[in-house]
Amino acid sequence: MLEGVSKITAPGVPGPLCVFGDSAFPVVVGGAHGAMREPVVAAARMGKGRIVAFGHNGYFGTQALATDDTGRLMVNLVRWSAGAGGASAQGPQVGAHGAKELSAFLTEKRIKTTVIDGADWLGRLGECDVLLLNPHTLSRQEEFAAVRDFVEKGGGLIVSDTGWGWLQLNPGKSLLTDHAGNRLLAPAGIVWTDGTLEQTVKGGYDAQASPPELSHAGKALDLLVAQVKATTQPSKEQIAQAAWVVTRAAHALPDSDKLLLPRLRQLQQDSAAAAIPTRAKPLKADAALARVLLTLQVRQMKLLPPEKVQAHPAAAEFPGGVPADANRVAQTIEIDTKVPGWHSTGLYAAPGEVVTVHVPEAAAGKGLQVRIGAHSDTLWNLDSWSRVPEVRSHWPLDKPAARAASAFGGLIYVEVPGNCKVEPFPAKVSNAVEAPYYLAGRTSLDDWRQRIRNLPAPWAELATGKVILTVPSKVIRQLDNPDELMKFWDRILDACAELAARPLDRTRPERYVTDVQISAGYMHSGYPIMTHLDAAEPMVNLAKLSAGQWGLFHELGHNHQSGDWTFDGTGEVTENLFSLYVCDKVCGIPSARSHPAISQQARARTMKAYLAGGTDFQKWKSDPFLGLQMYMQLQEAFGWEPFKKVFAEYRDLPAGKRPRNDDEKRDQWMARFSRTAGKNLGPFFQAWGVPTSEKARASIADLPAWMPEGFPPK
Repeated sequence: MLEGVSKITAPGVPGPLCVFGDSAFPVVVGGAHGAMREPVVAAARMGKGRIVAFGHNGYFGTQALATDDTGRLMVNLVRWSAGAGGASAQGPQVGAHGAKELSAFLTEKRIKTTVIDGADWLGRLGECDVLLLNPHTLSRQEEFAAVRDFVEKGGGLIVSDTGWGWLQLNPGKSLLTDHAGNRLLAPAGIVWTDGTLEQTVKGGYDAQASPPELSHAGKALDLLVAQVKATTQPSKEQIAQAAWVVTRAAHALPDSDKLLLPRLRQLQQDSAAAAIPTRAKPLKADAALARVLLTLQVRQMKLLPPEKVQAHPAAAEFPGGVPADANRVAQTIEIDTKVPGWHSTGLYAAPGEVVTVHVPEAAAGKGLQVRIGAHSDTLWNLDSWSRVPEVRSHWPLDKPAARAASAFGGLIYVEVPGNCKVEPFPAKVSNAVEAPYYLAGRTSLDDWRQRIRNLPAPWAELATGKVILTVPSKVIRQLDNPDELMKFWDRILDACAELAARPLDRTRPERYVTDVQISAGYMHSGYPIMTHLDAAEPMVNLAKLSAGQWGLFHELGHNHQSGDWTFDGTGEVTENLFSLYVCDKVCGIPSARSHPAISQQARARTMKAYLAGGTDFQKWKSDPFLGLQMYMQLQEAFGWEPFKKVFAEYRDLPAGKRPRNDDEKRDQWMARFSRTAGKNLGPFFQAWGVPTSEKARASIADLPAWMPEGFPPK
């Protein structure tokens, strides 16, 4: 297989494969989490035939086949998978179904290849030694059966796909159990899994490195069982690798699997009580088998119909149960389908209980979903779990009375897809528990103080048309004036929109969700912005909020960044312009007091240390607060208006004028800001060591040169 192959390319972003059958094996591996490895190319024998799978459909494309040794590998694999057919005088006979570029490539290599598309393609399998296939083209059961029969009787099969790509194209799915390729290849011991693979060499993957034995999930499970039985003492690295690939397998194996899934289920039956990760007693990587079995539990609960979902023991710990005497209610919520994303209902699903969402027939089956749980982060990749790694669930609004349930419970939402064509409609949610929910302009302060803030659900939301805060109910029990608080939040959101030169009215509100553990960092941006529980109290405390909350503003800044004016090294810089702006315009806090790293003393020290040894752009890029100083000098000299004008200019650029790479981003930022400020910033950029082109500097040479007073310092 690997004769003459030292490196293969990485088309796009390949995803991993899981290998677990006795006759399956990895061929080439990619990087996963840290030092972990997962297959990007795998092979197997099934019956008398042979199978090869790739972790990205780009491997069937002309560009990938022409890069590095990828084409040589493909030719080798065609000949290997052909078996005896490849040894004939005429060479292997290849049929291509939905793989025209690969067909053309093989034809150029003098391998007879025929495109067998069309309604009668199954009838032509007898003409082939090898079938090239994109598995997502299969839909009918007879297609799966015919392809398997072709392989088992001695045919070769080469397939390519991407697990994470399939999940993106199938909203609401969080498992790959229904993936066509997994249903096809699971009997051979290969499935696609979620996630992406890191390159092991520049531009691709080292094909000469031997795949680790524990990149095979079946062997990895053997090791984890032996560890529990104390018949072996694997290293920390071996445990991590083994747990990683078996956990991936548990997310992807179809229910029909008869190789690995029965072993996992038997281990689950033989195990003690379910593991319950908590903040006090997290489930760490060394408890590898317990983590795998918890993964299997989560998988099983996702596949159950709502009526069979039961409360998980960990739900009481997080996100929390509801009091035994809490009333179950039915309420109707108006859904404005012009607003995409999550629509809060102010209701909570108790763990293991079915809620029903009634919608008009015109809204059913149009891509809307019921979501239970605000905690969207999954923690599978982390070495320590302080809660169950996945606690939210989705259910399709596919009928006028859709049922939904979660083993963990959570706040209930109706999710509206982008460009929804459904007219606004009422949704009636029944068998739910009321949650503290304040909606600015709708909720009366008297009702809030006397009743709503004391409602029994463990999670609460405070909402305006611009921002929604999801926090534990206990932190709002004493909140007397949410109206004043949320007006201040609206000012924060408006300030960010002003600086970004966006309309103040938003397509959808921004969201903040607090969590006991998140997927990365202390906070991270996105929809929703995620942060830890200790941010909840200052988030709903007006005095603390107005005193400046850099982290909360920082993540909001990320959501307002533009890649057009954020070049390499400024991803953690330009979002802080929004932190500075909010502190200045909303909180009334001078820059020097908004964060310790940019006090006058800190700035002087940082700048002196940087300039003392001569400017070094790599060092500049590695220190966000150093980079921020350069932007602060521009703001202190010219104010905020040039930033707003330049951001508006970028926003309105036609596609052909947008910067295409980092060099163009730096050039355009310097030139556009110079023109707006009426000053030549070329010398200023050079003094900081930020590279720009001679052409860009010449374009602003007619402007008077500018440098901040006293800079560079003597």
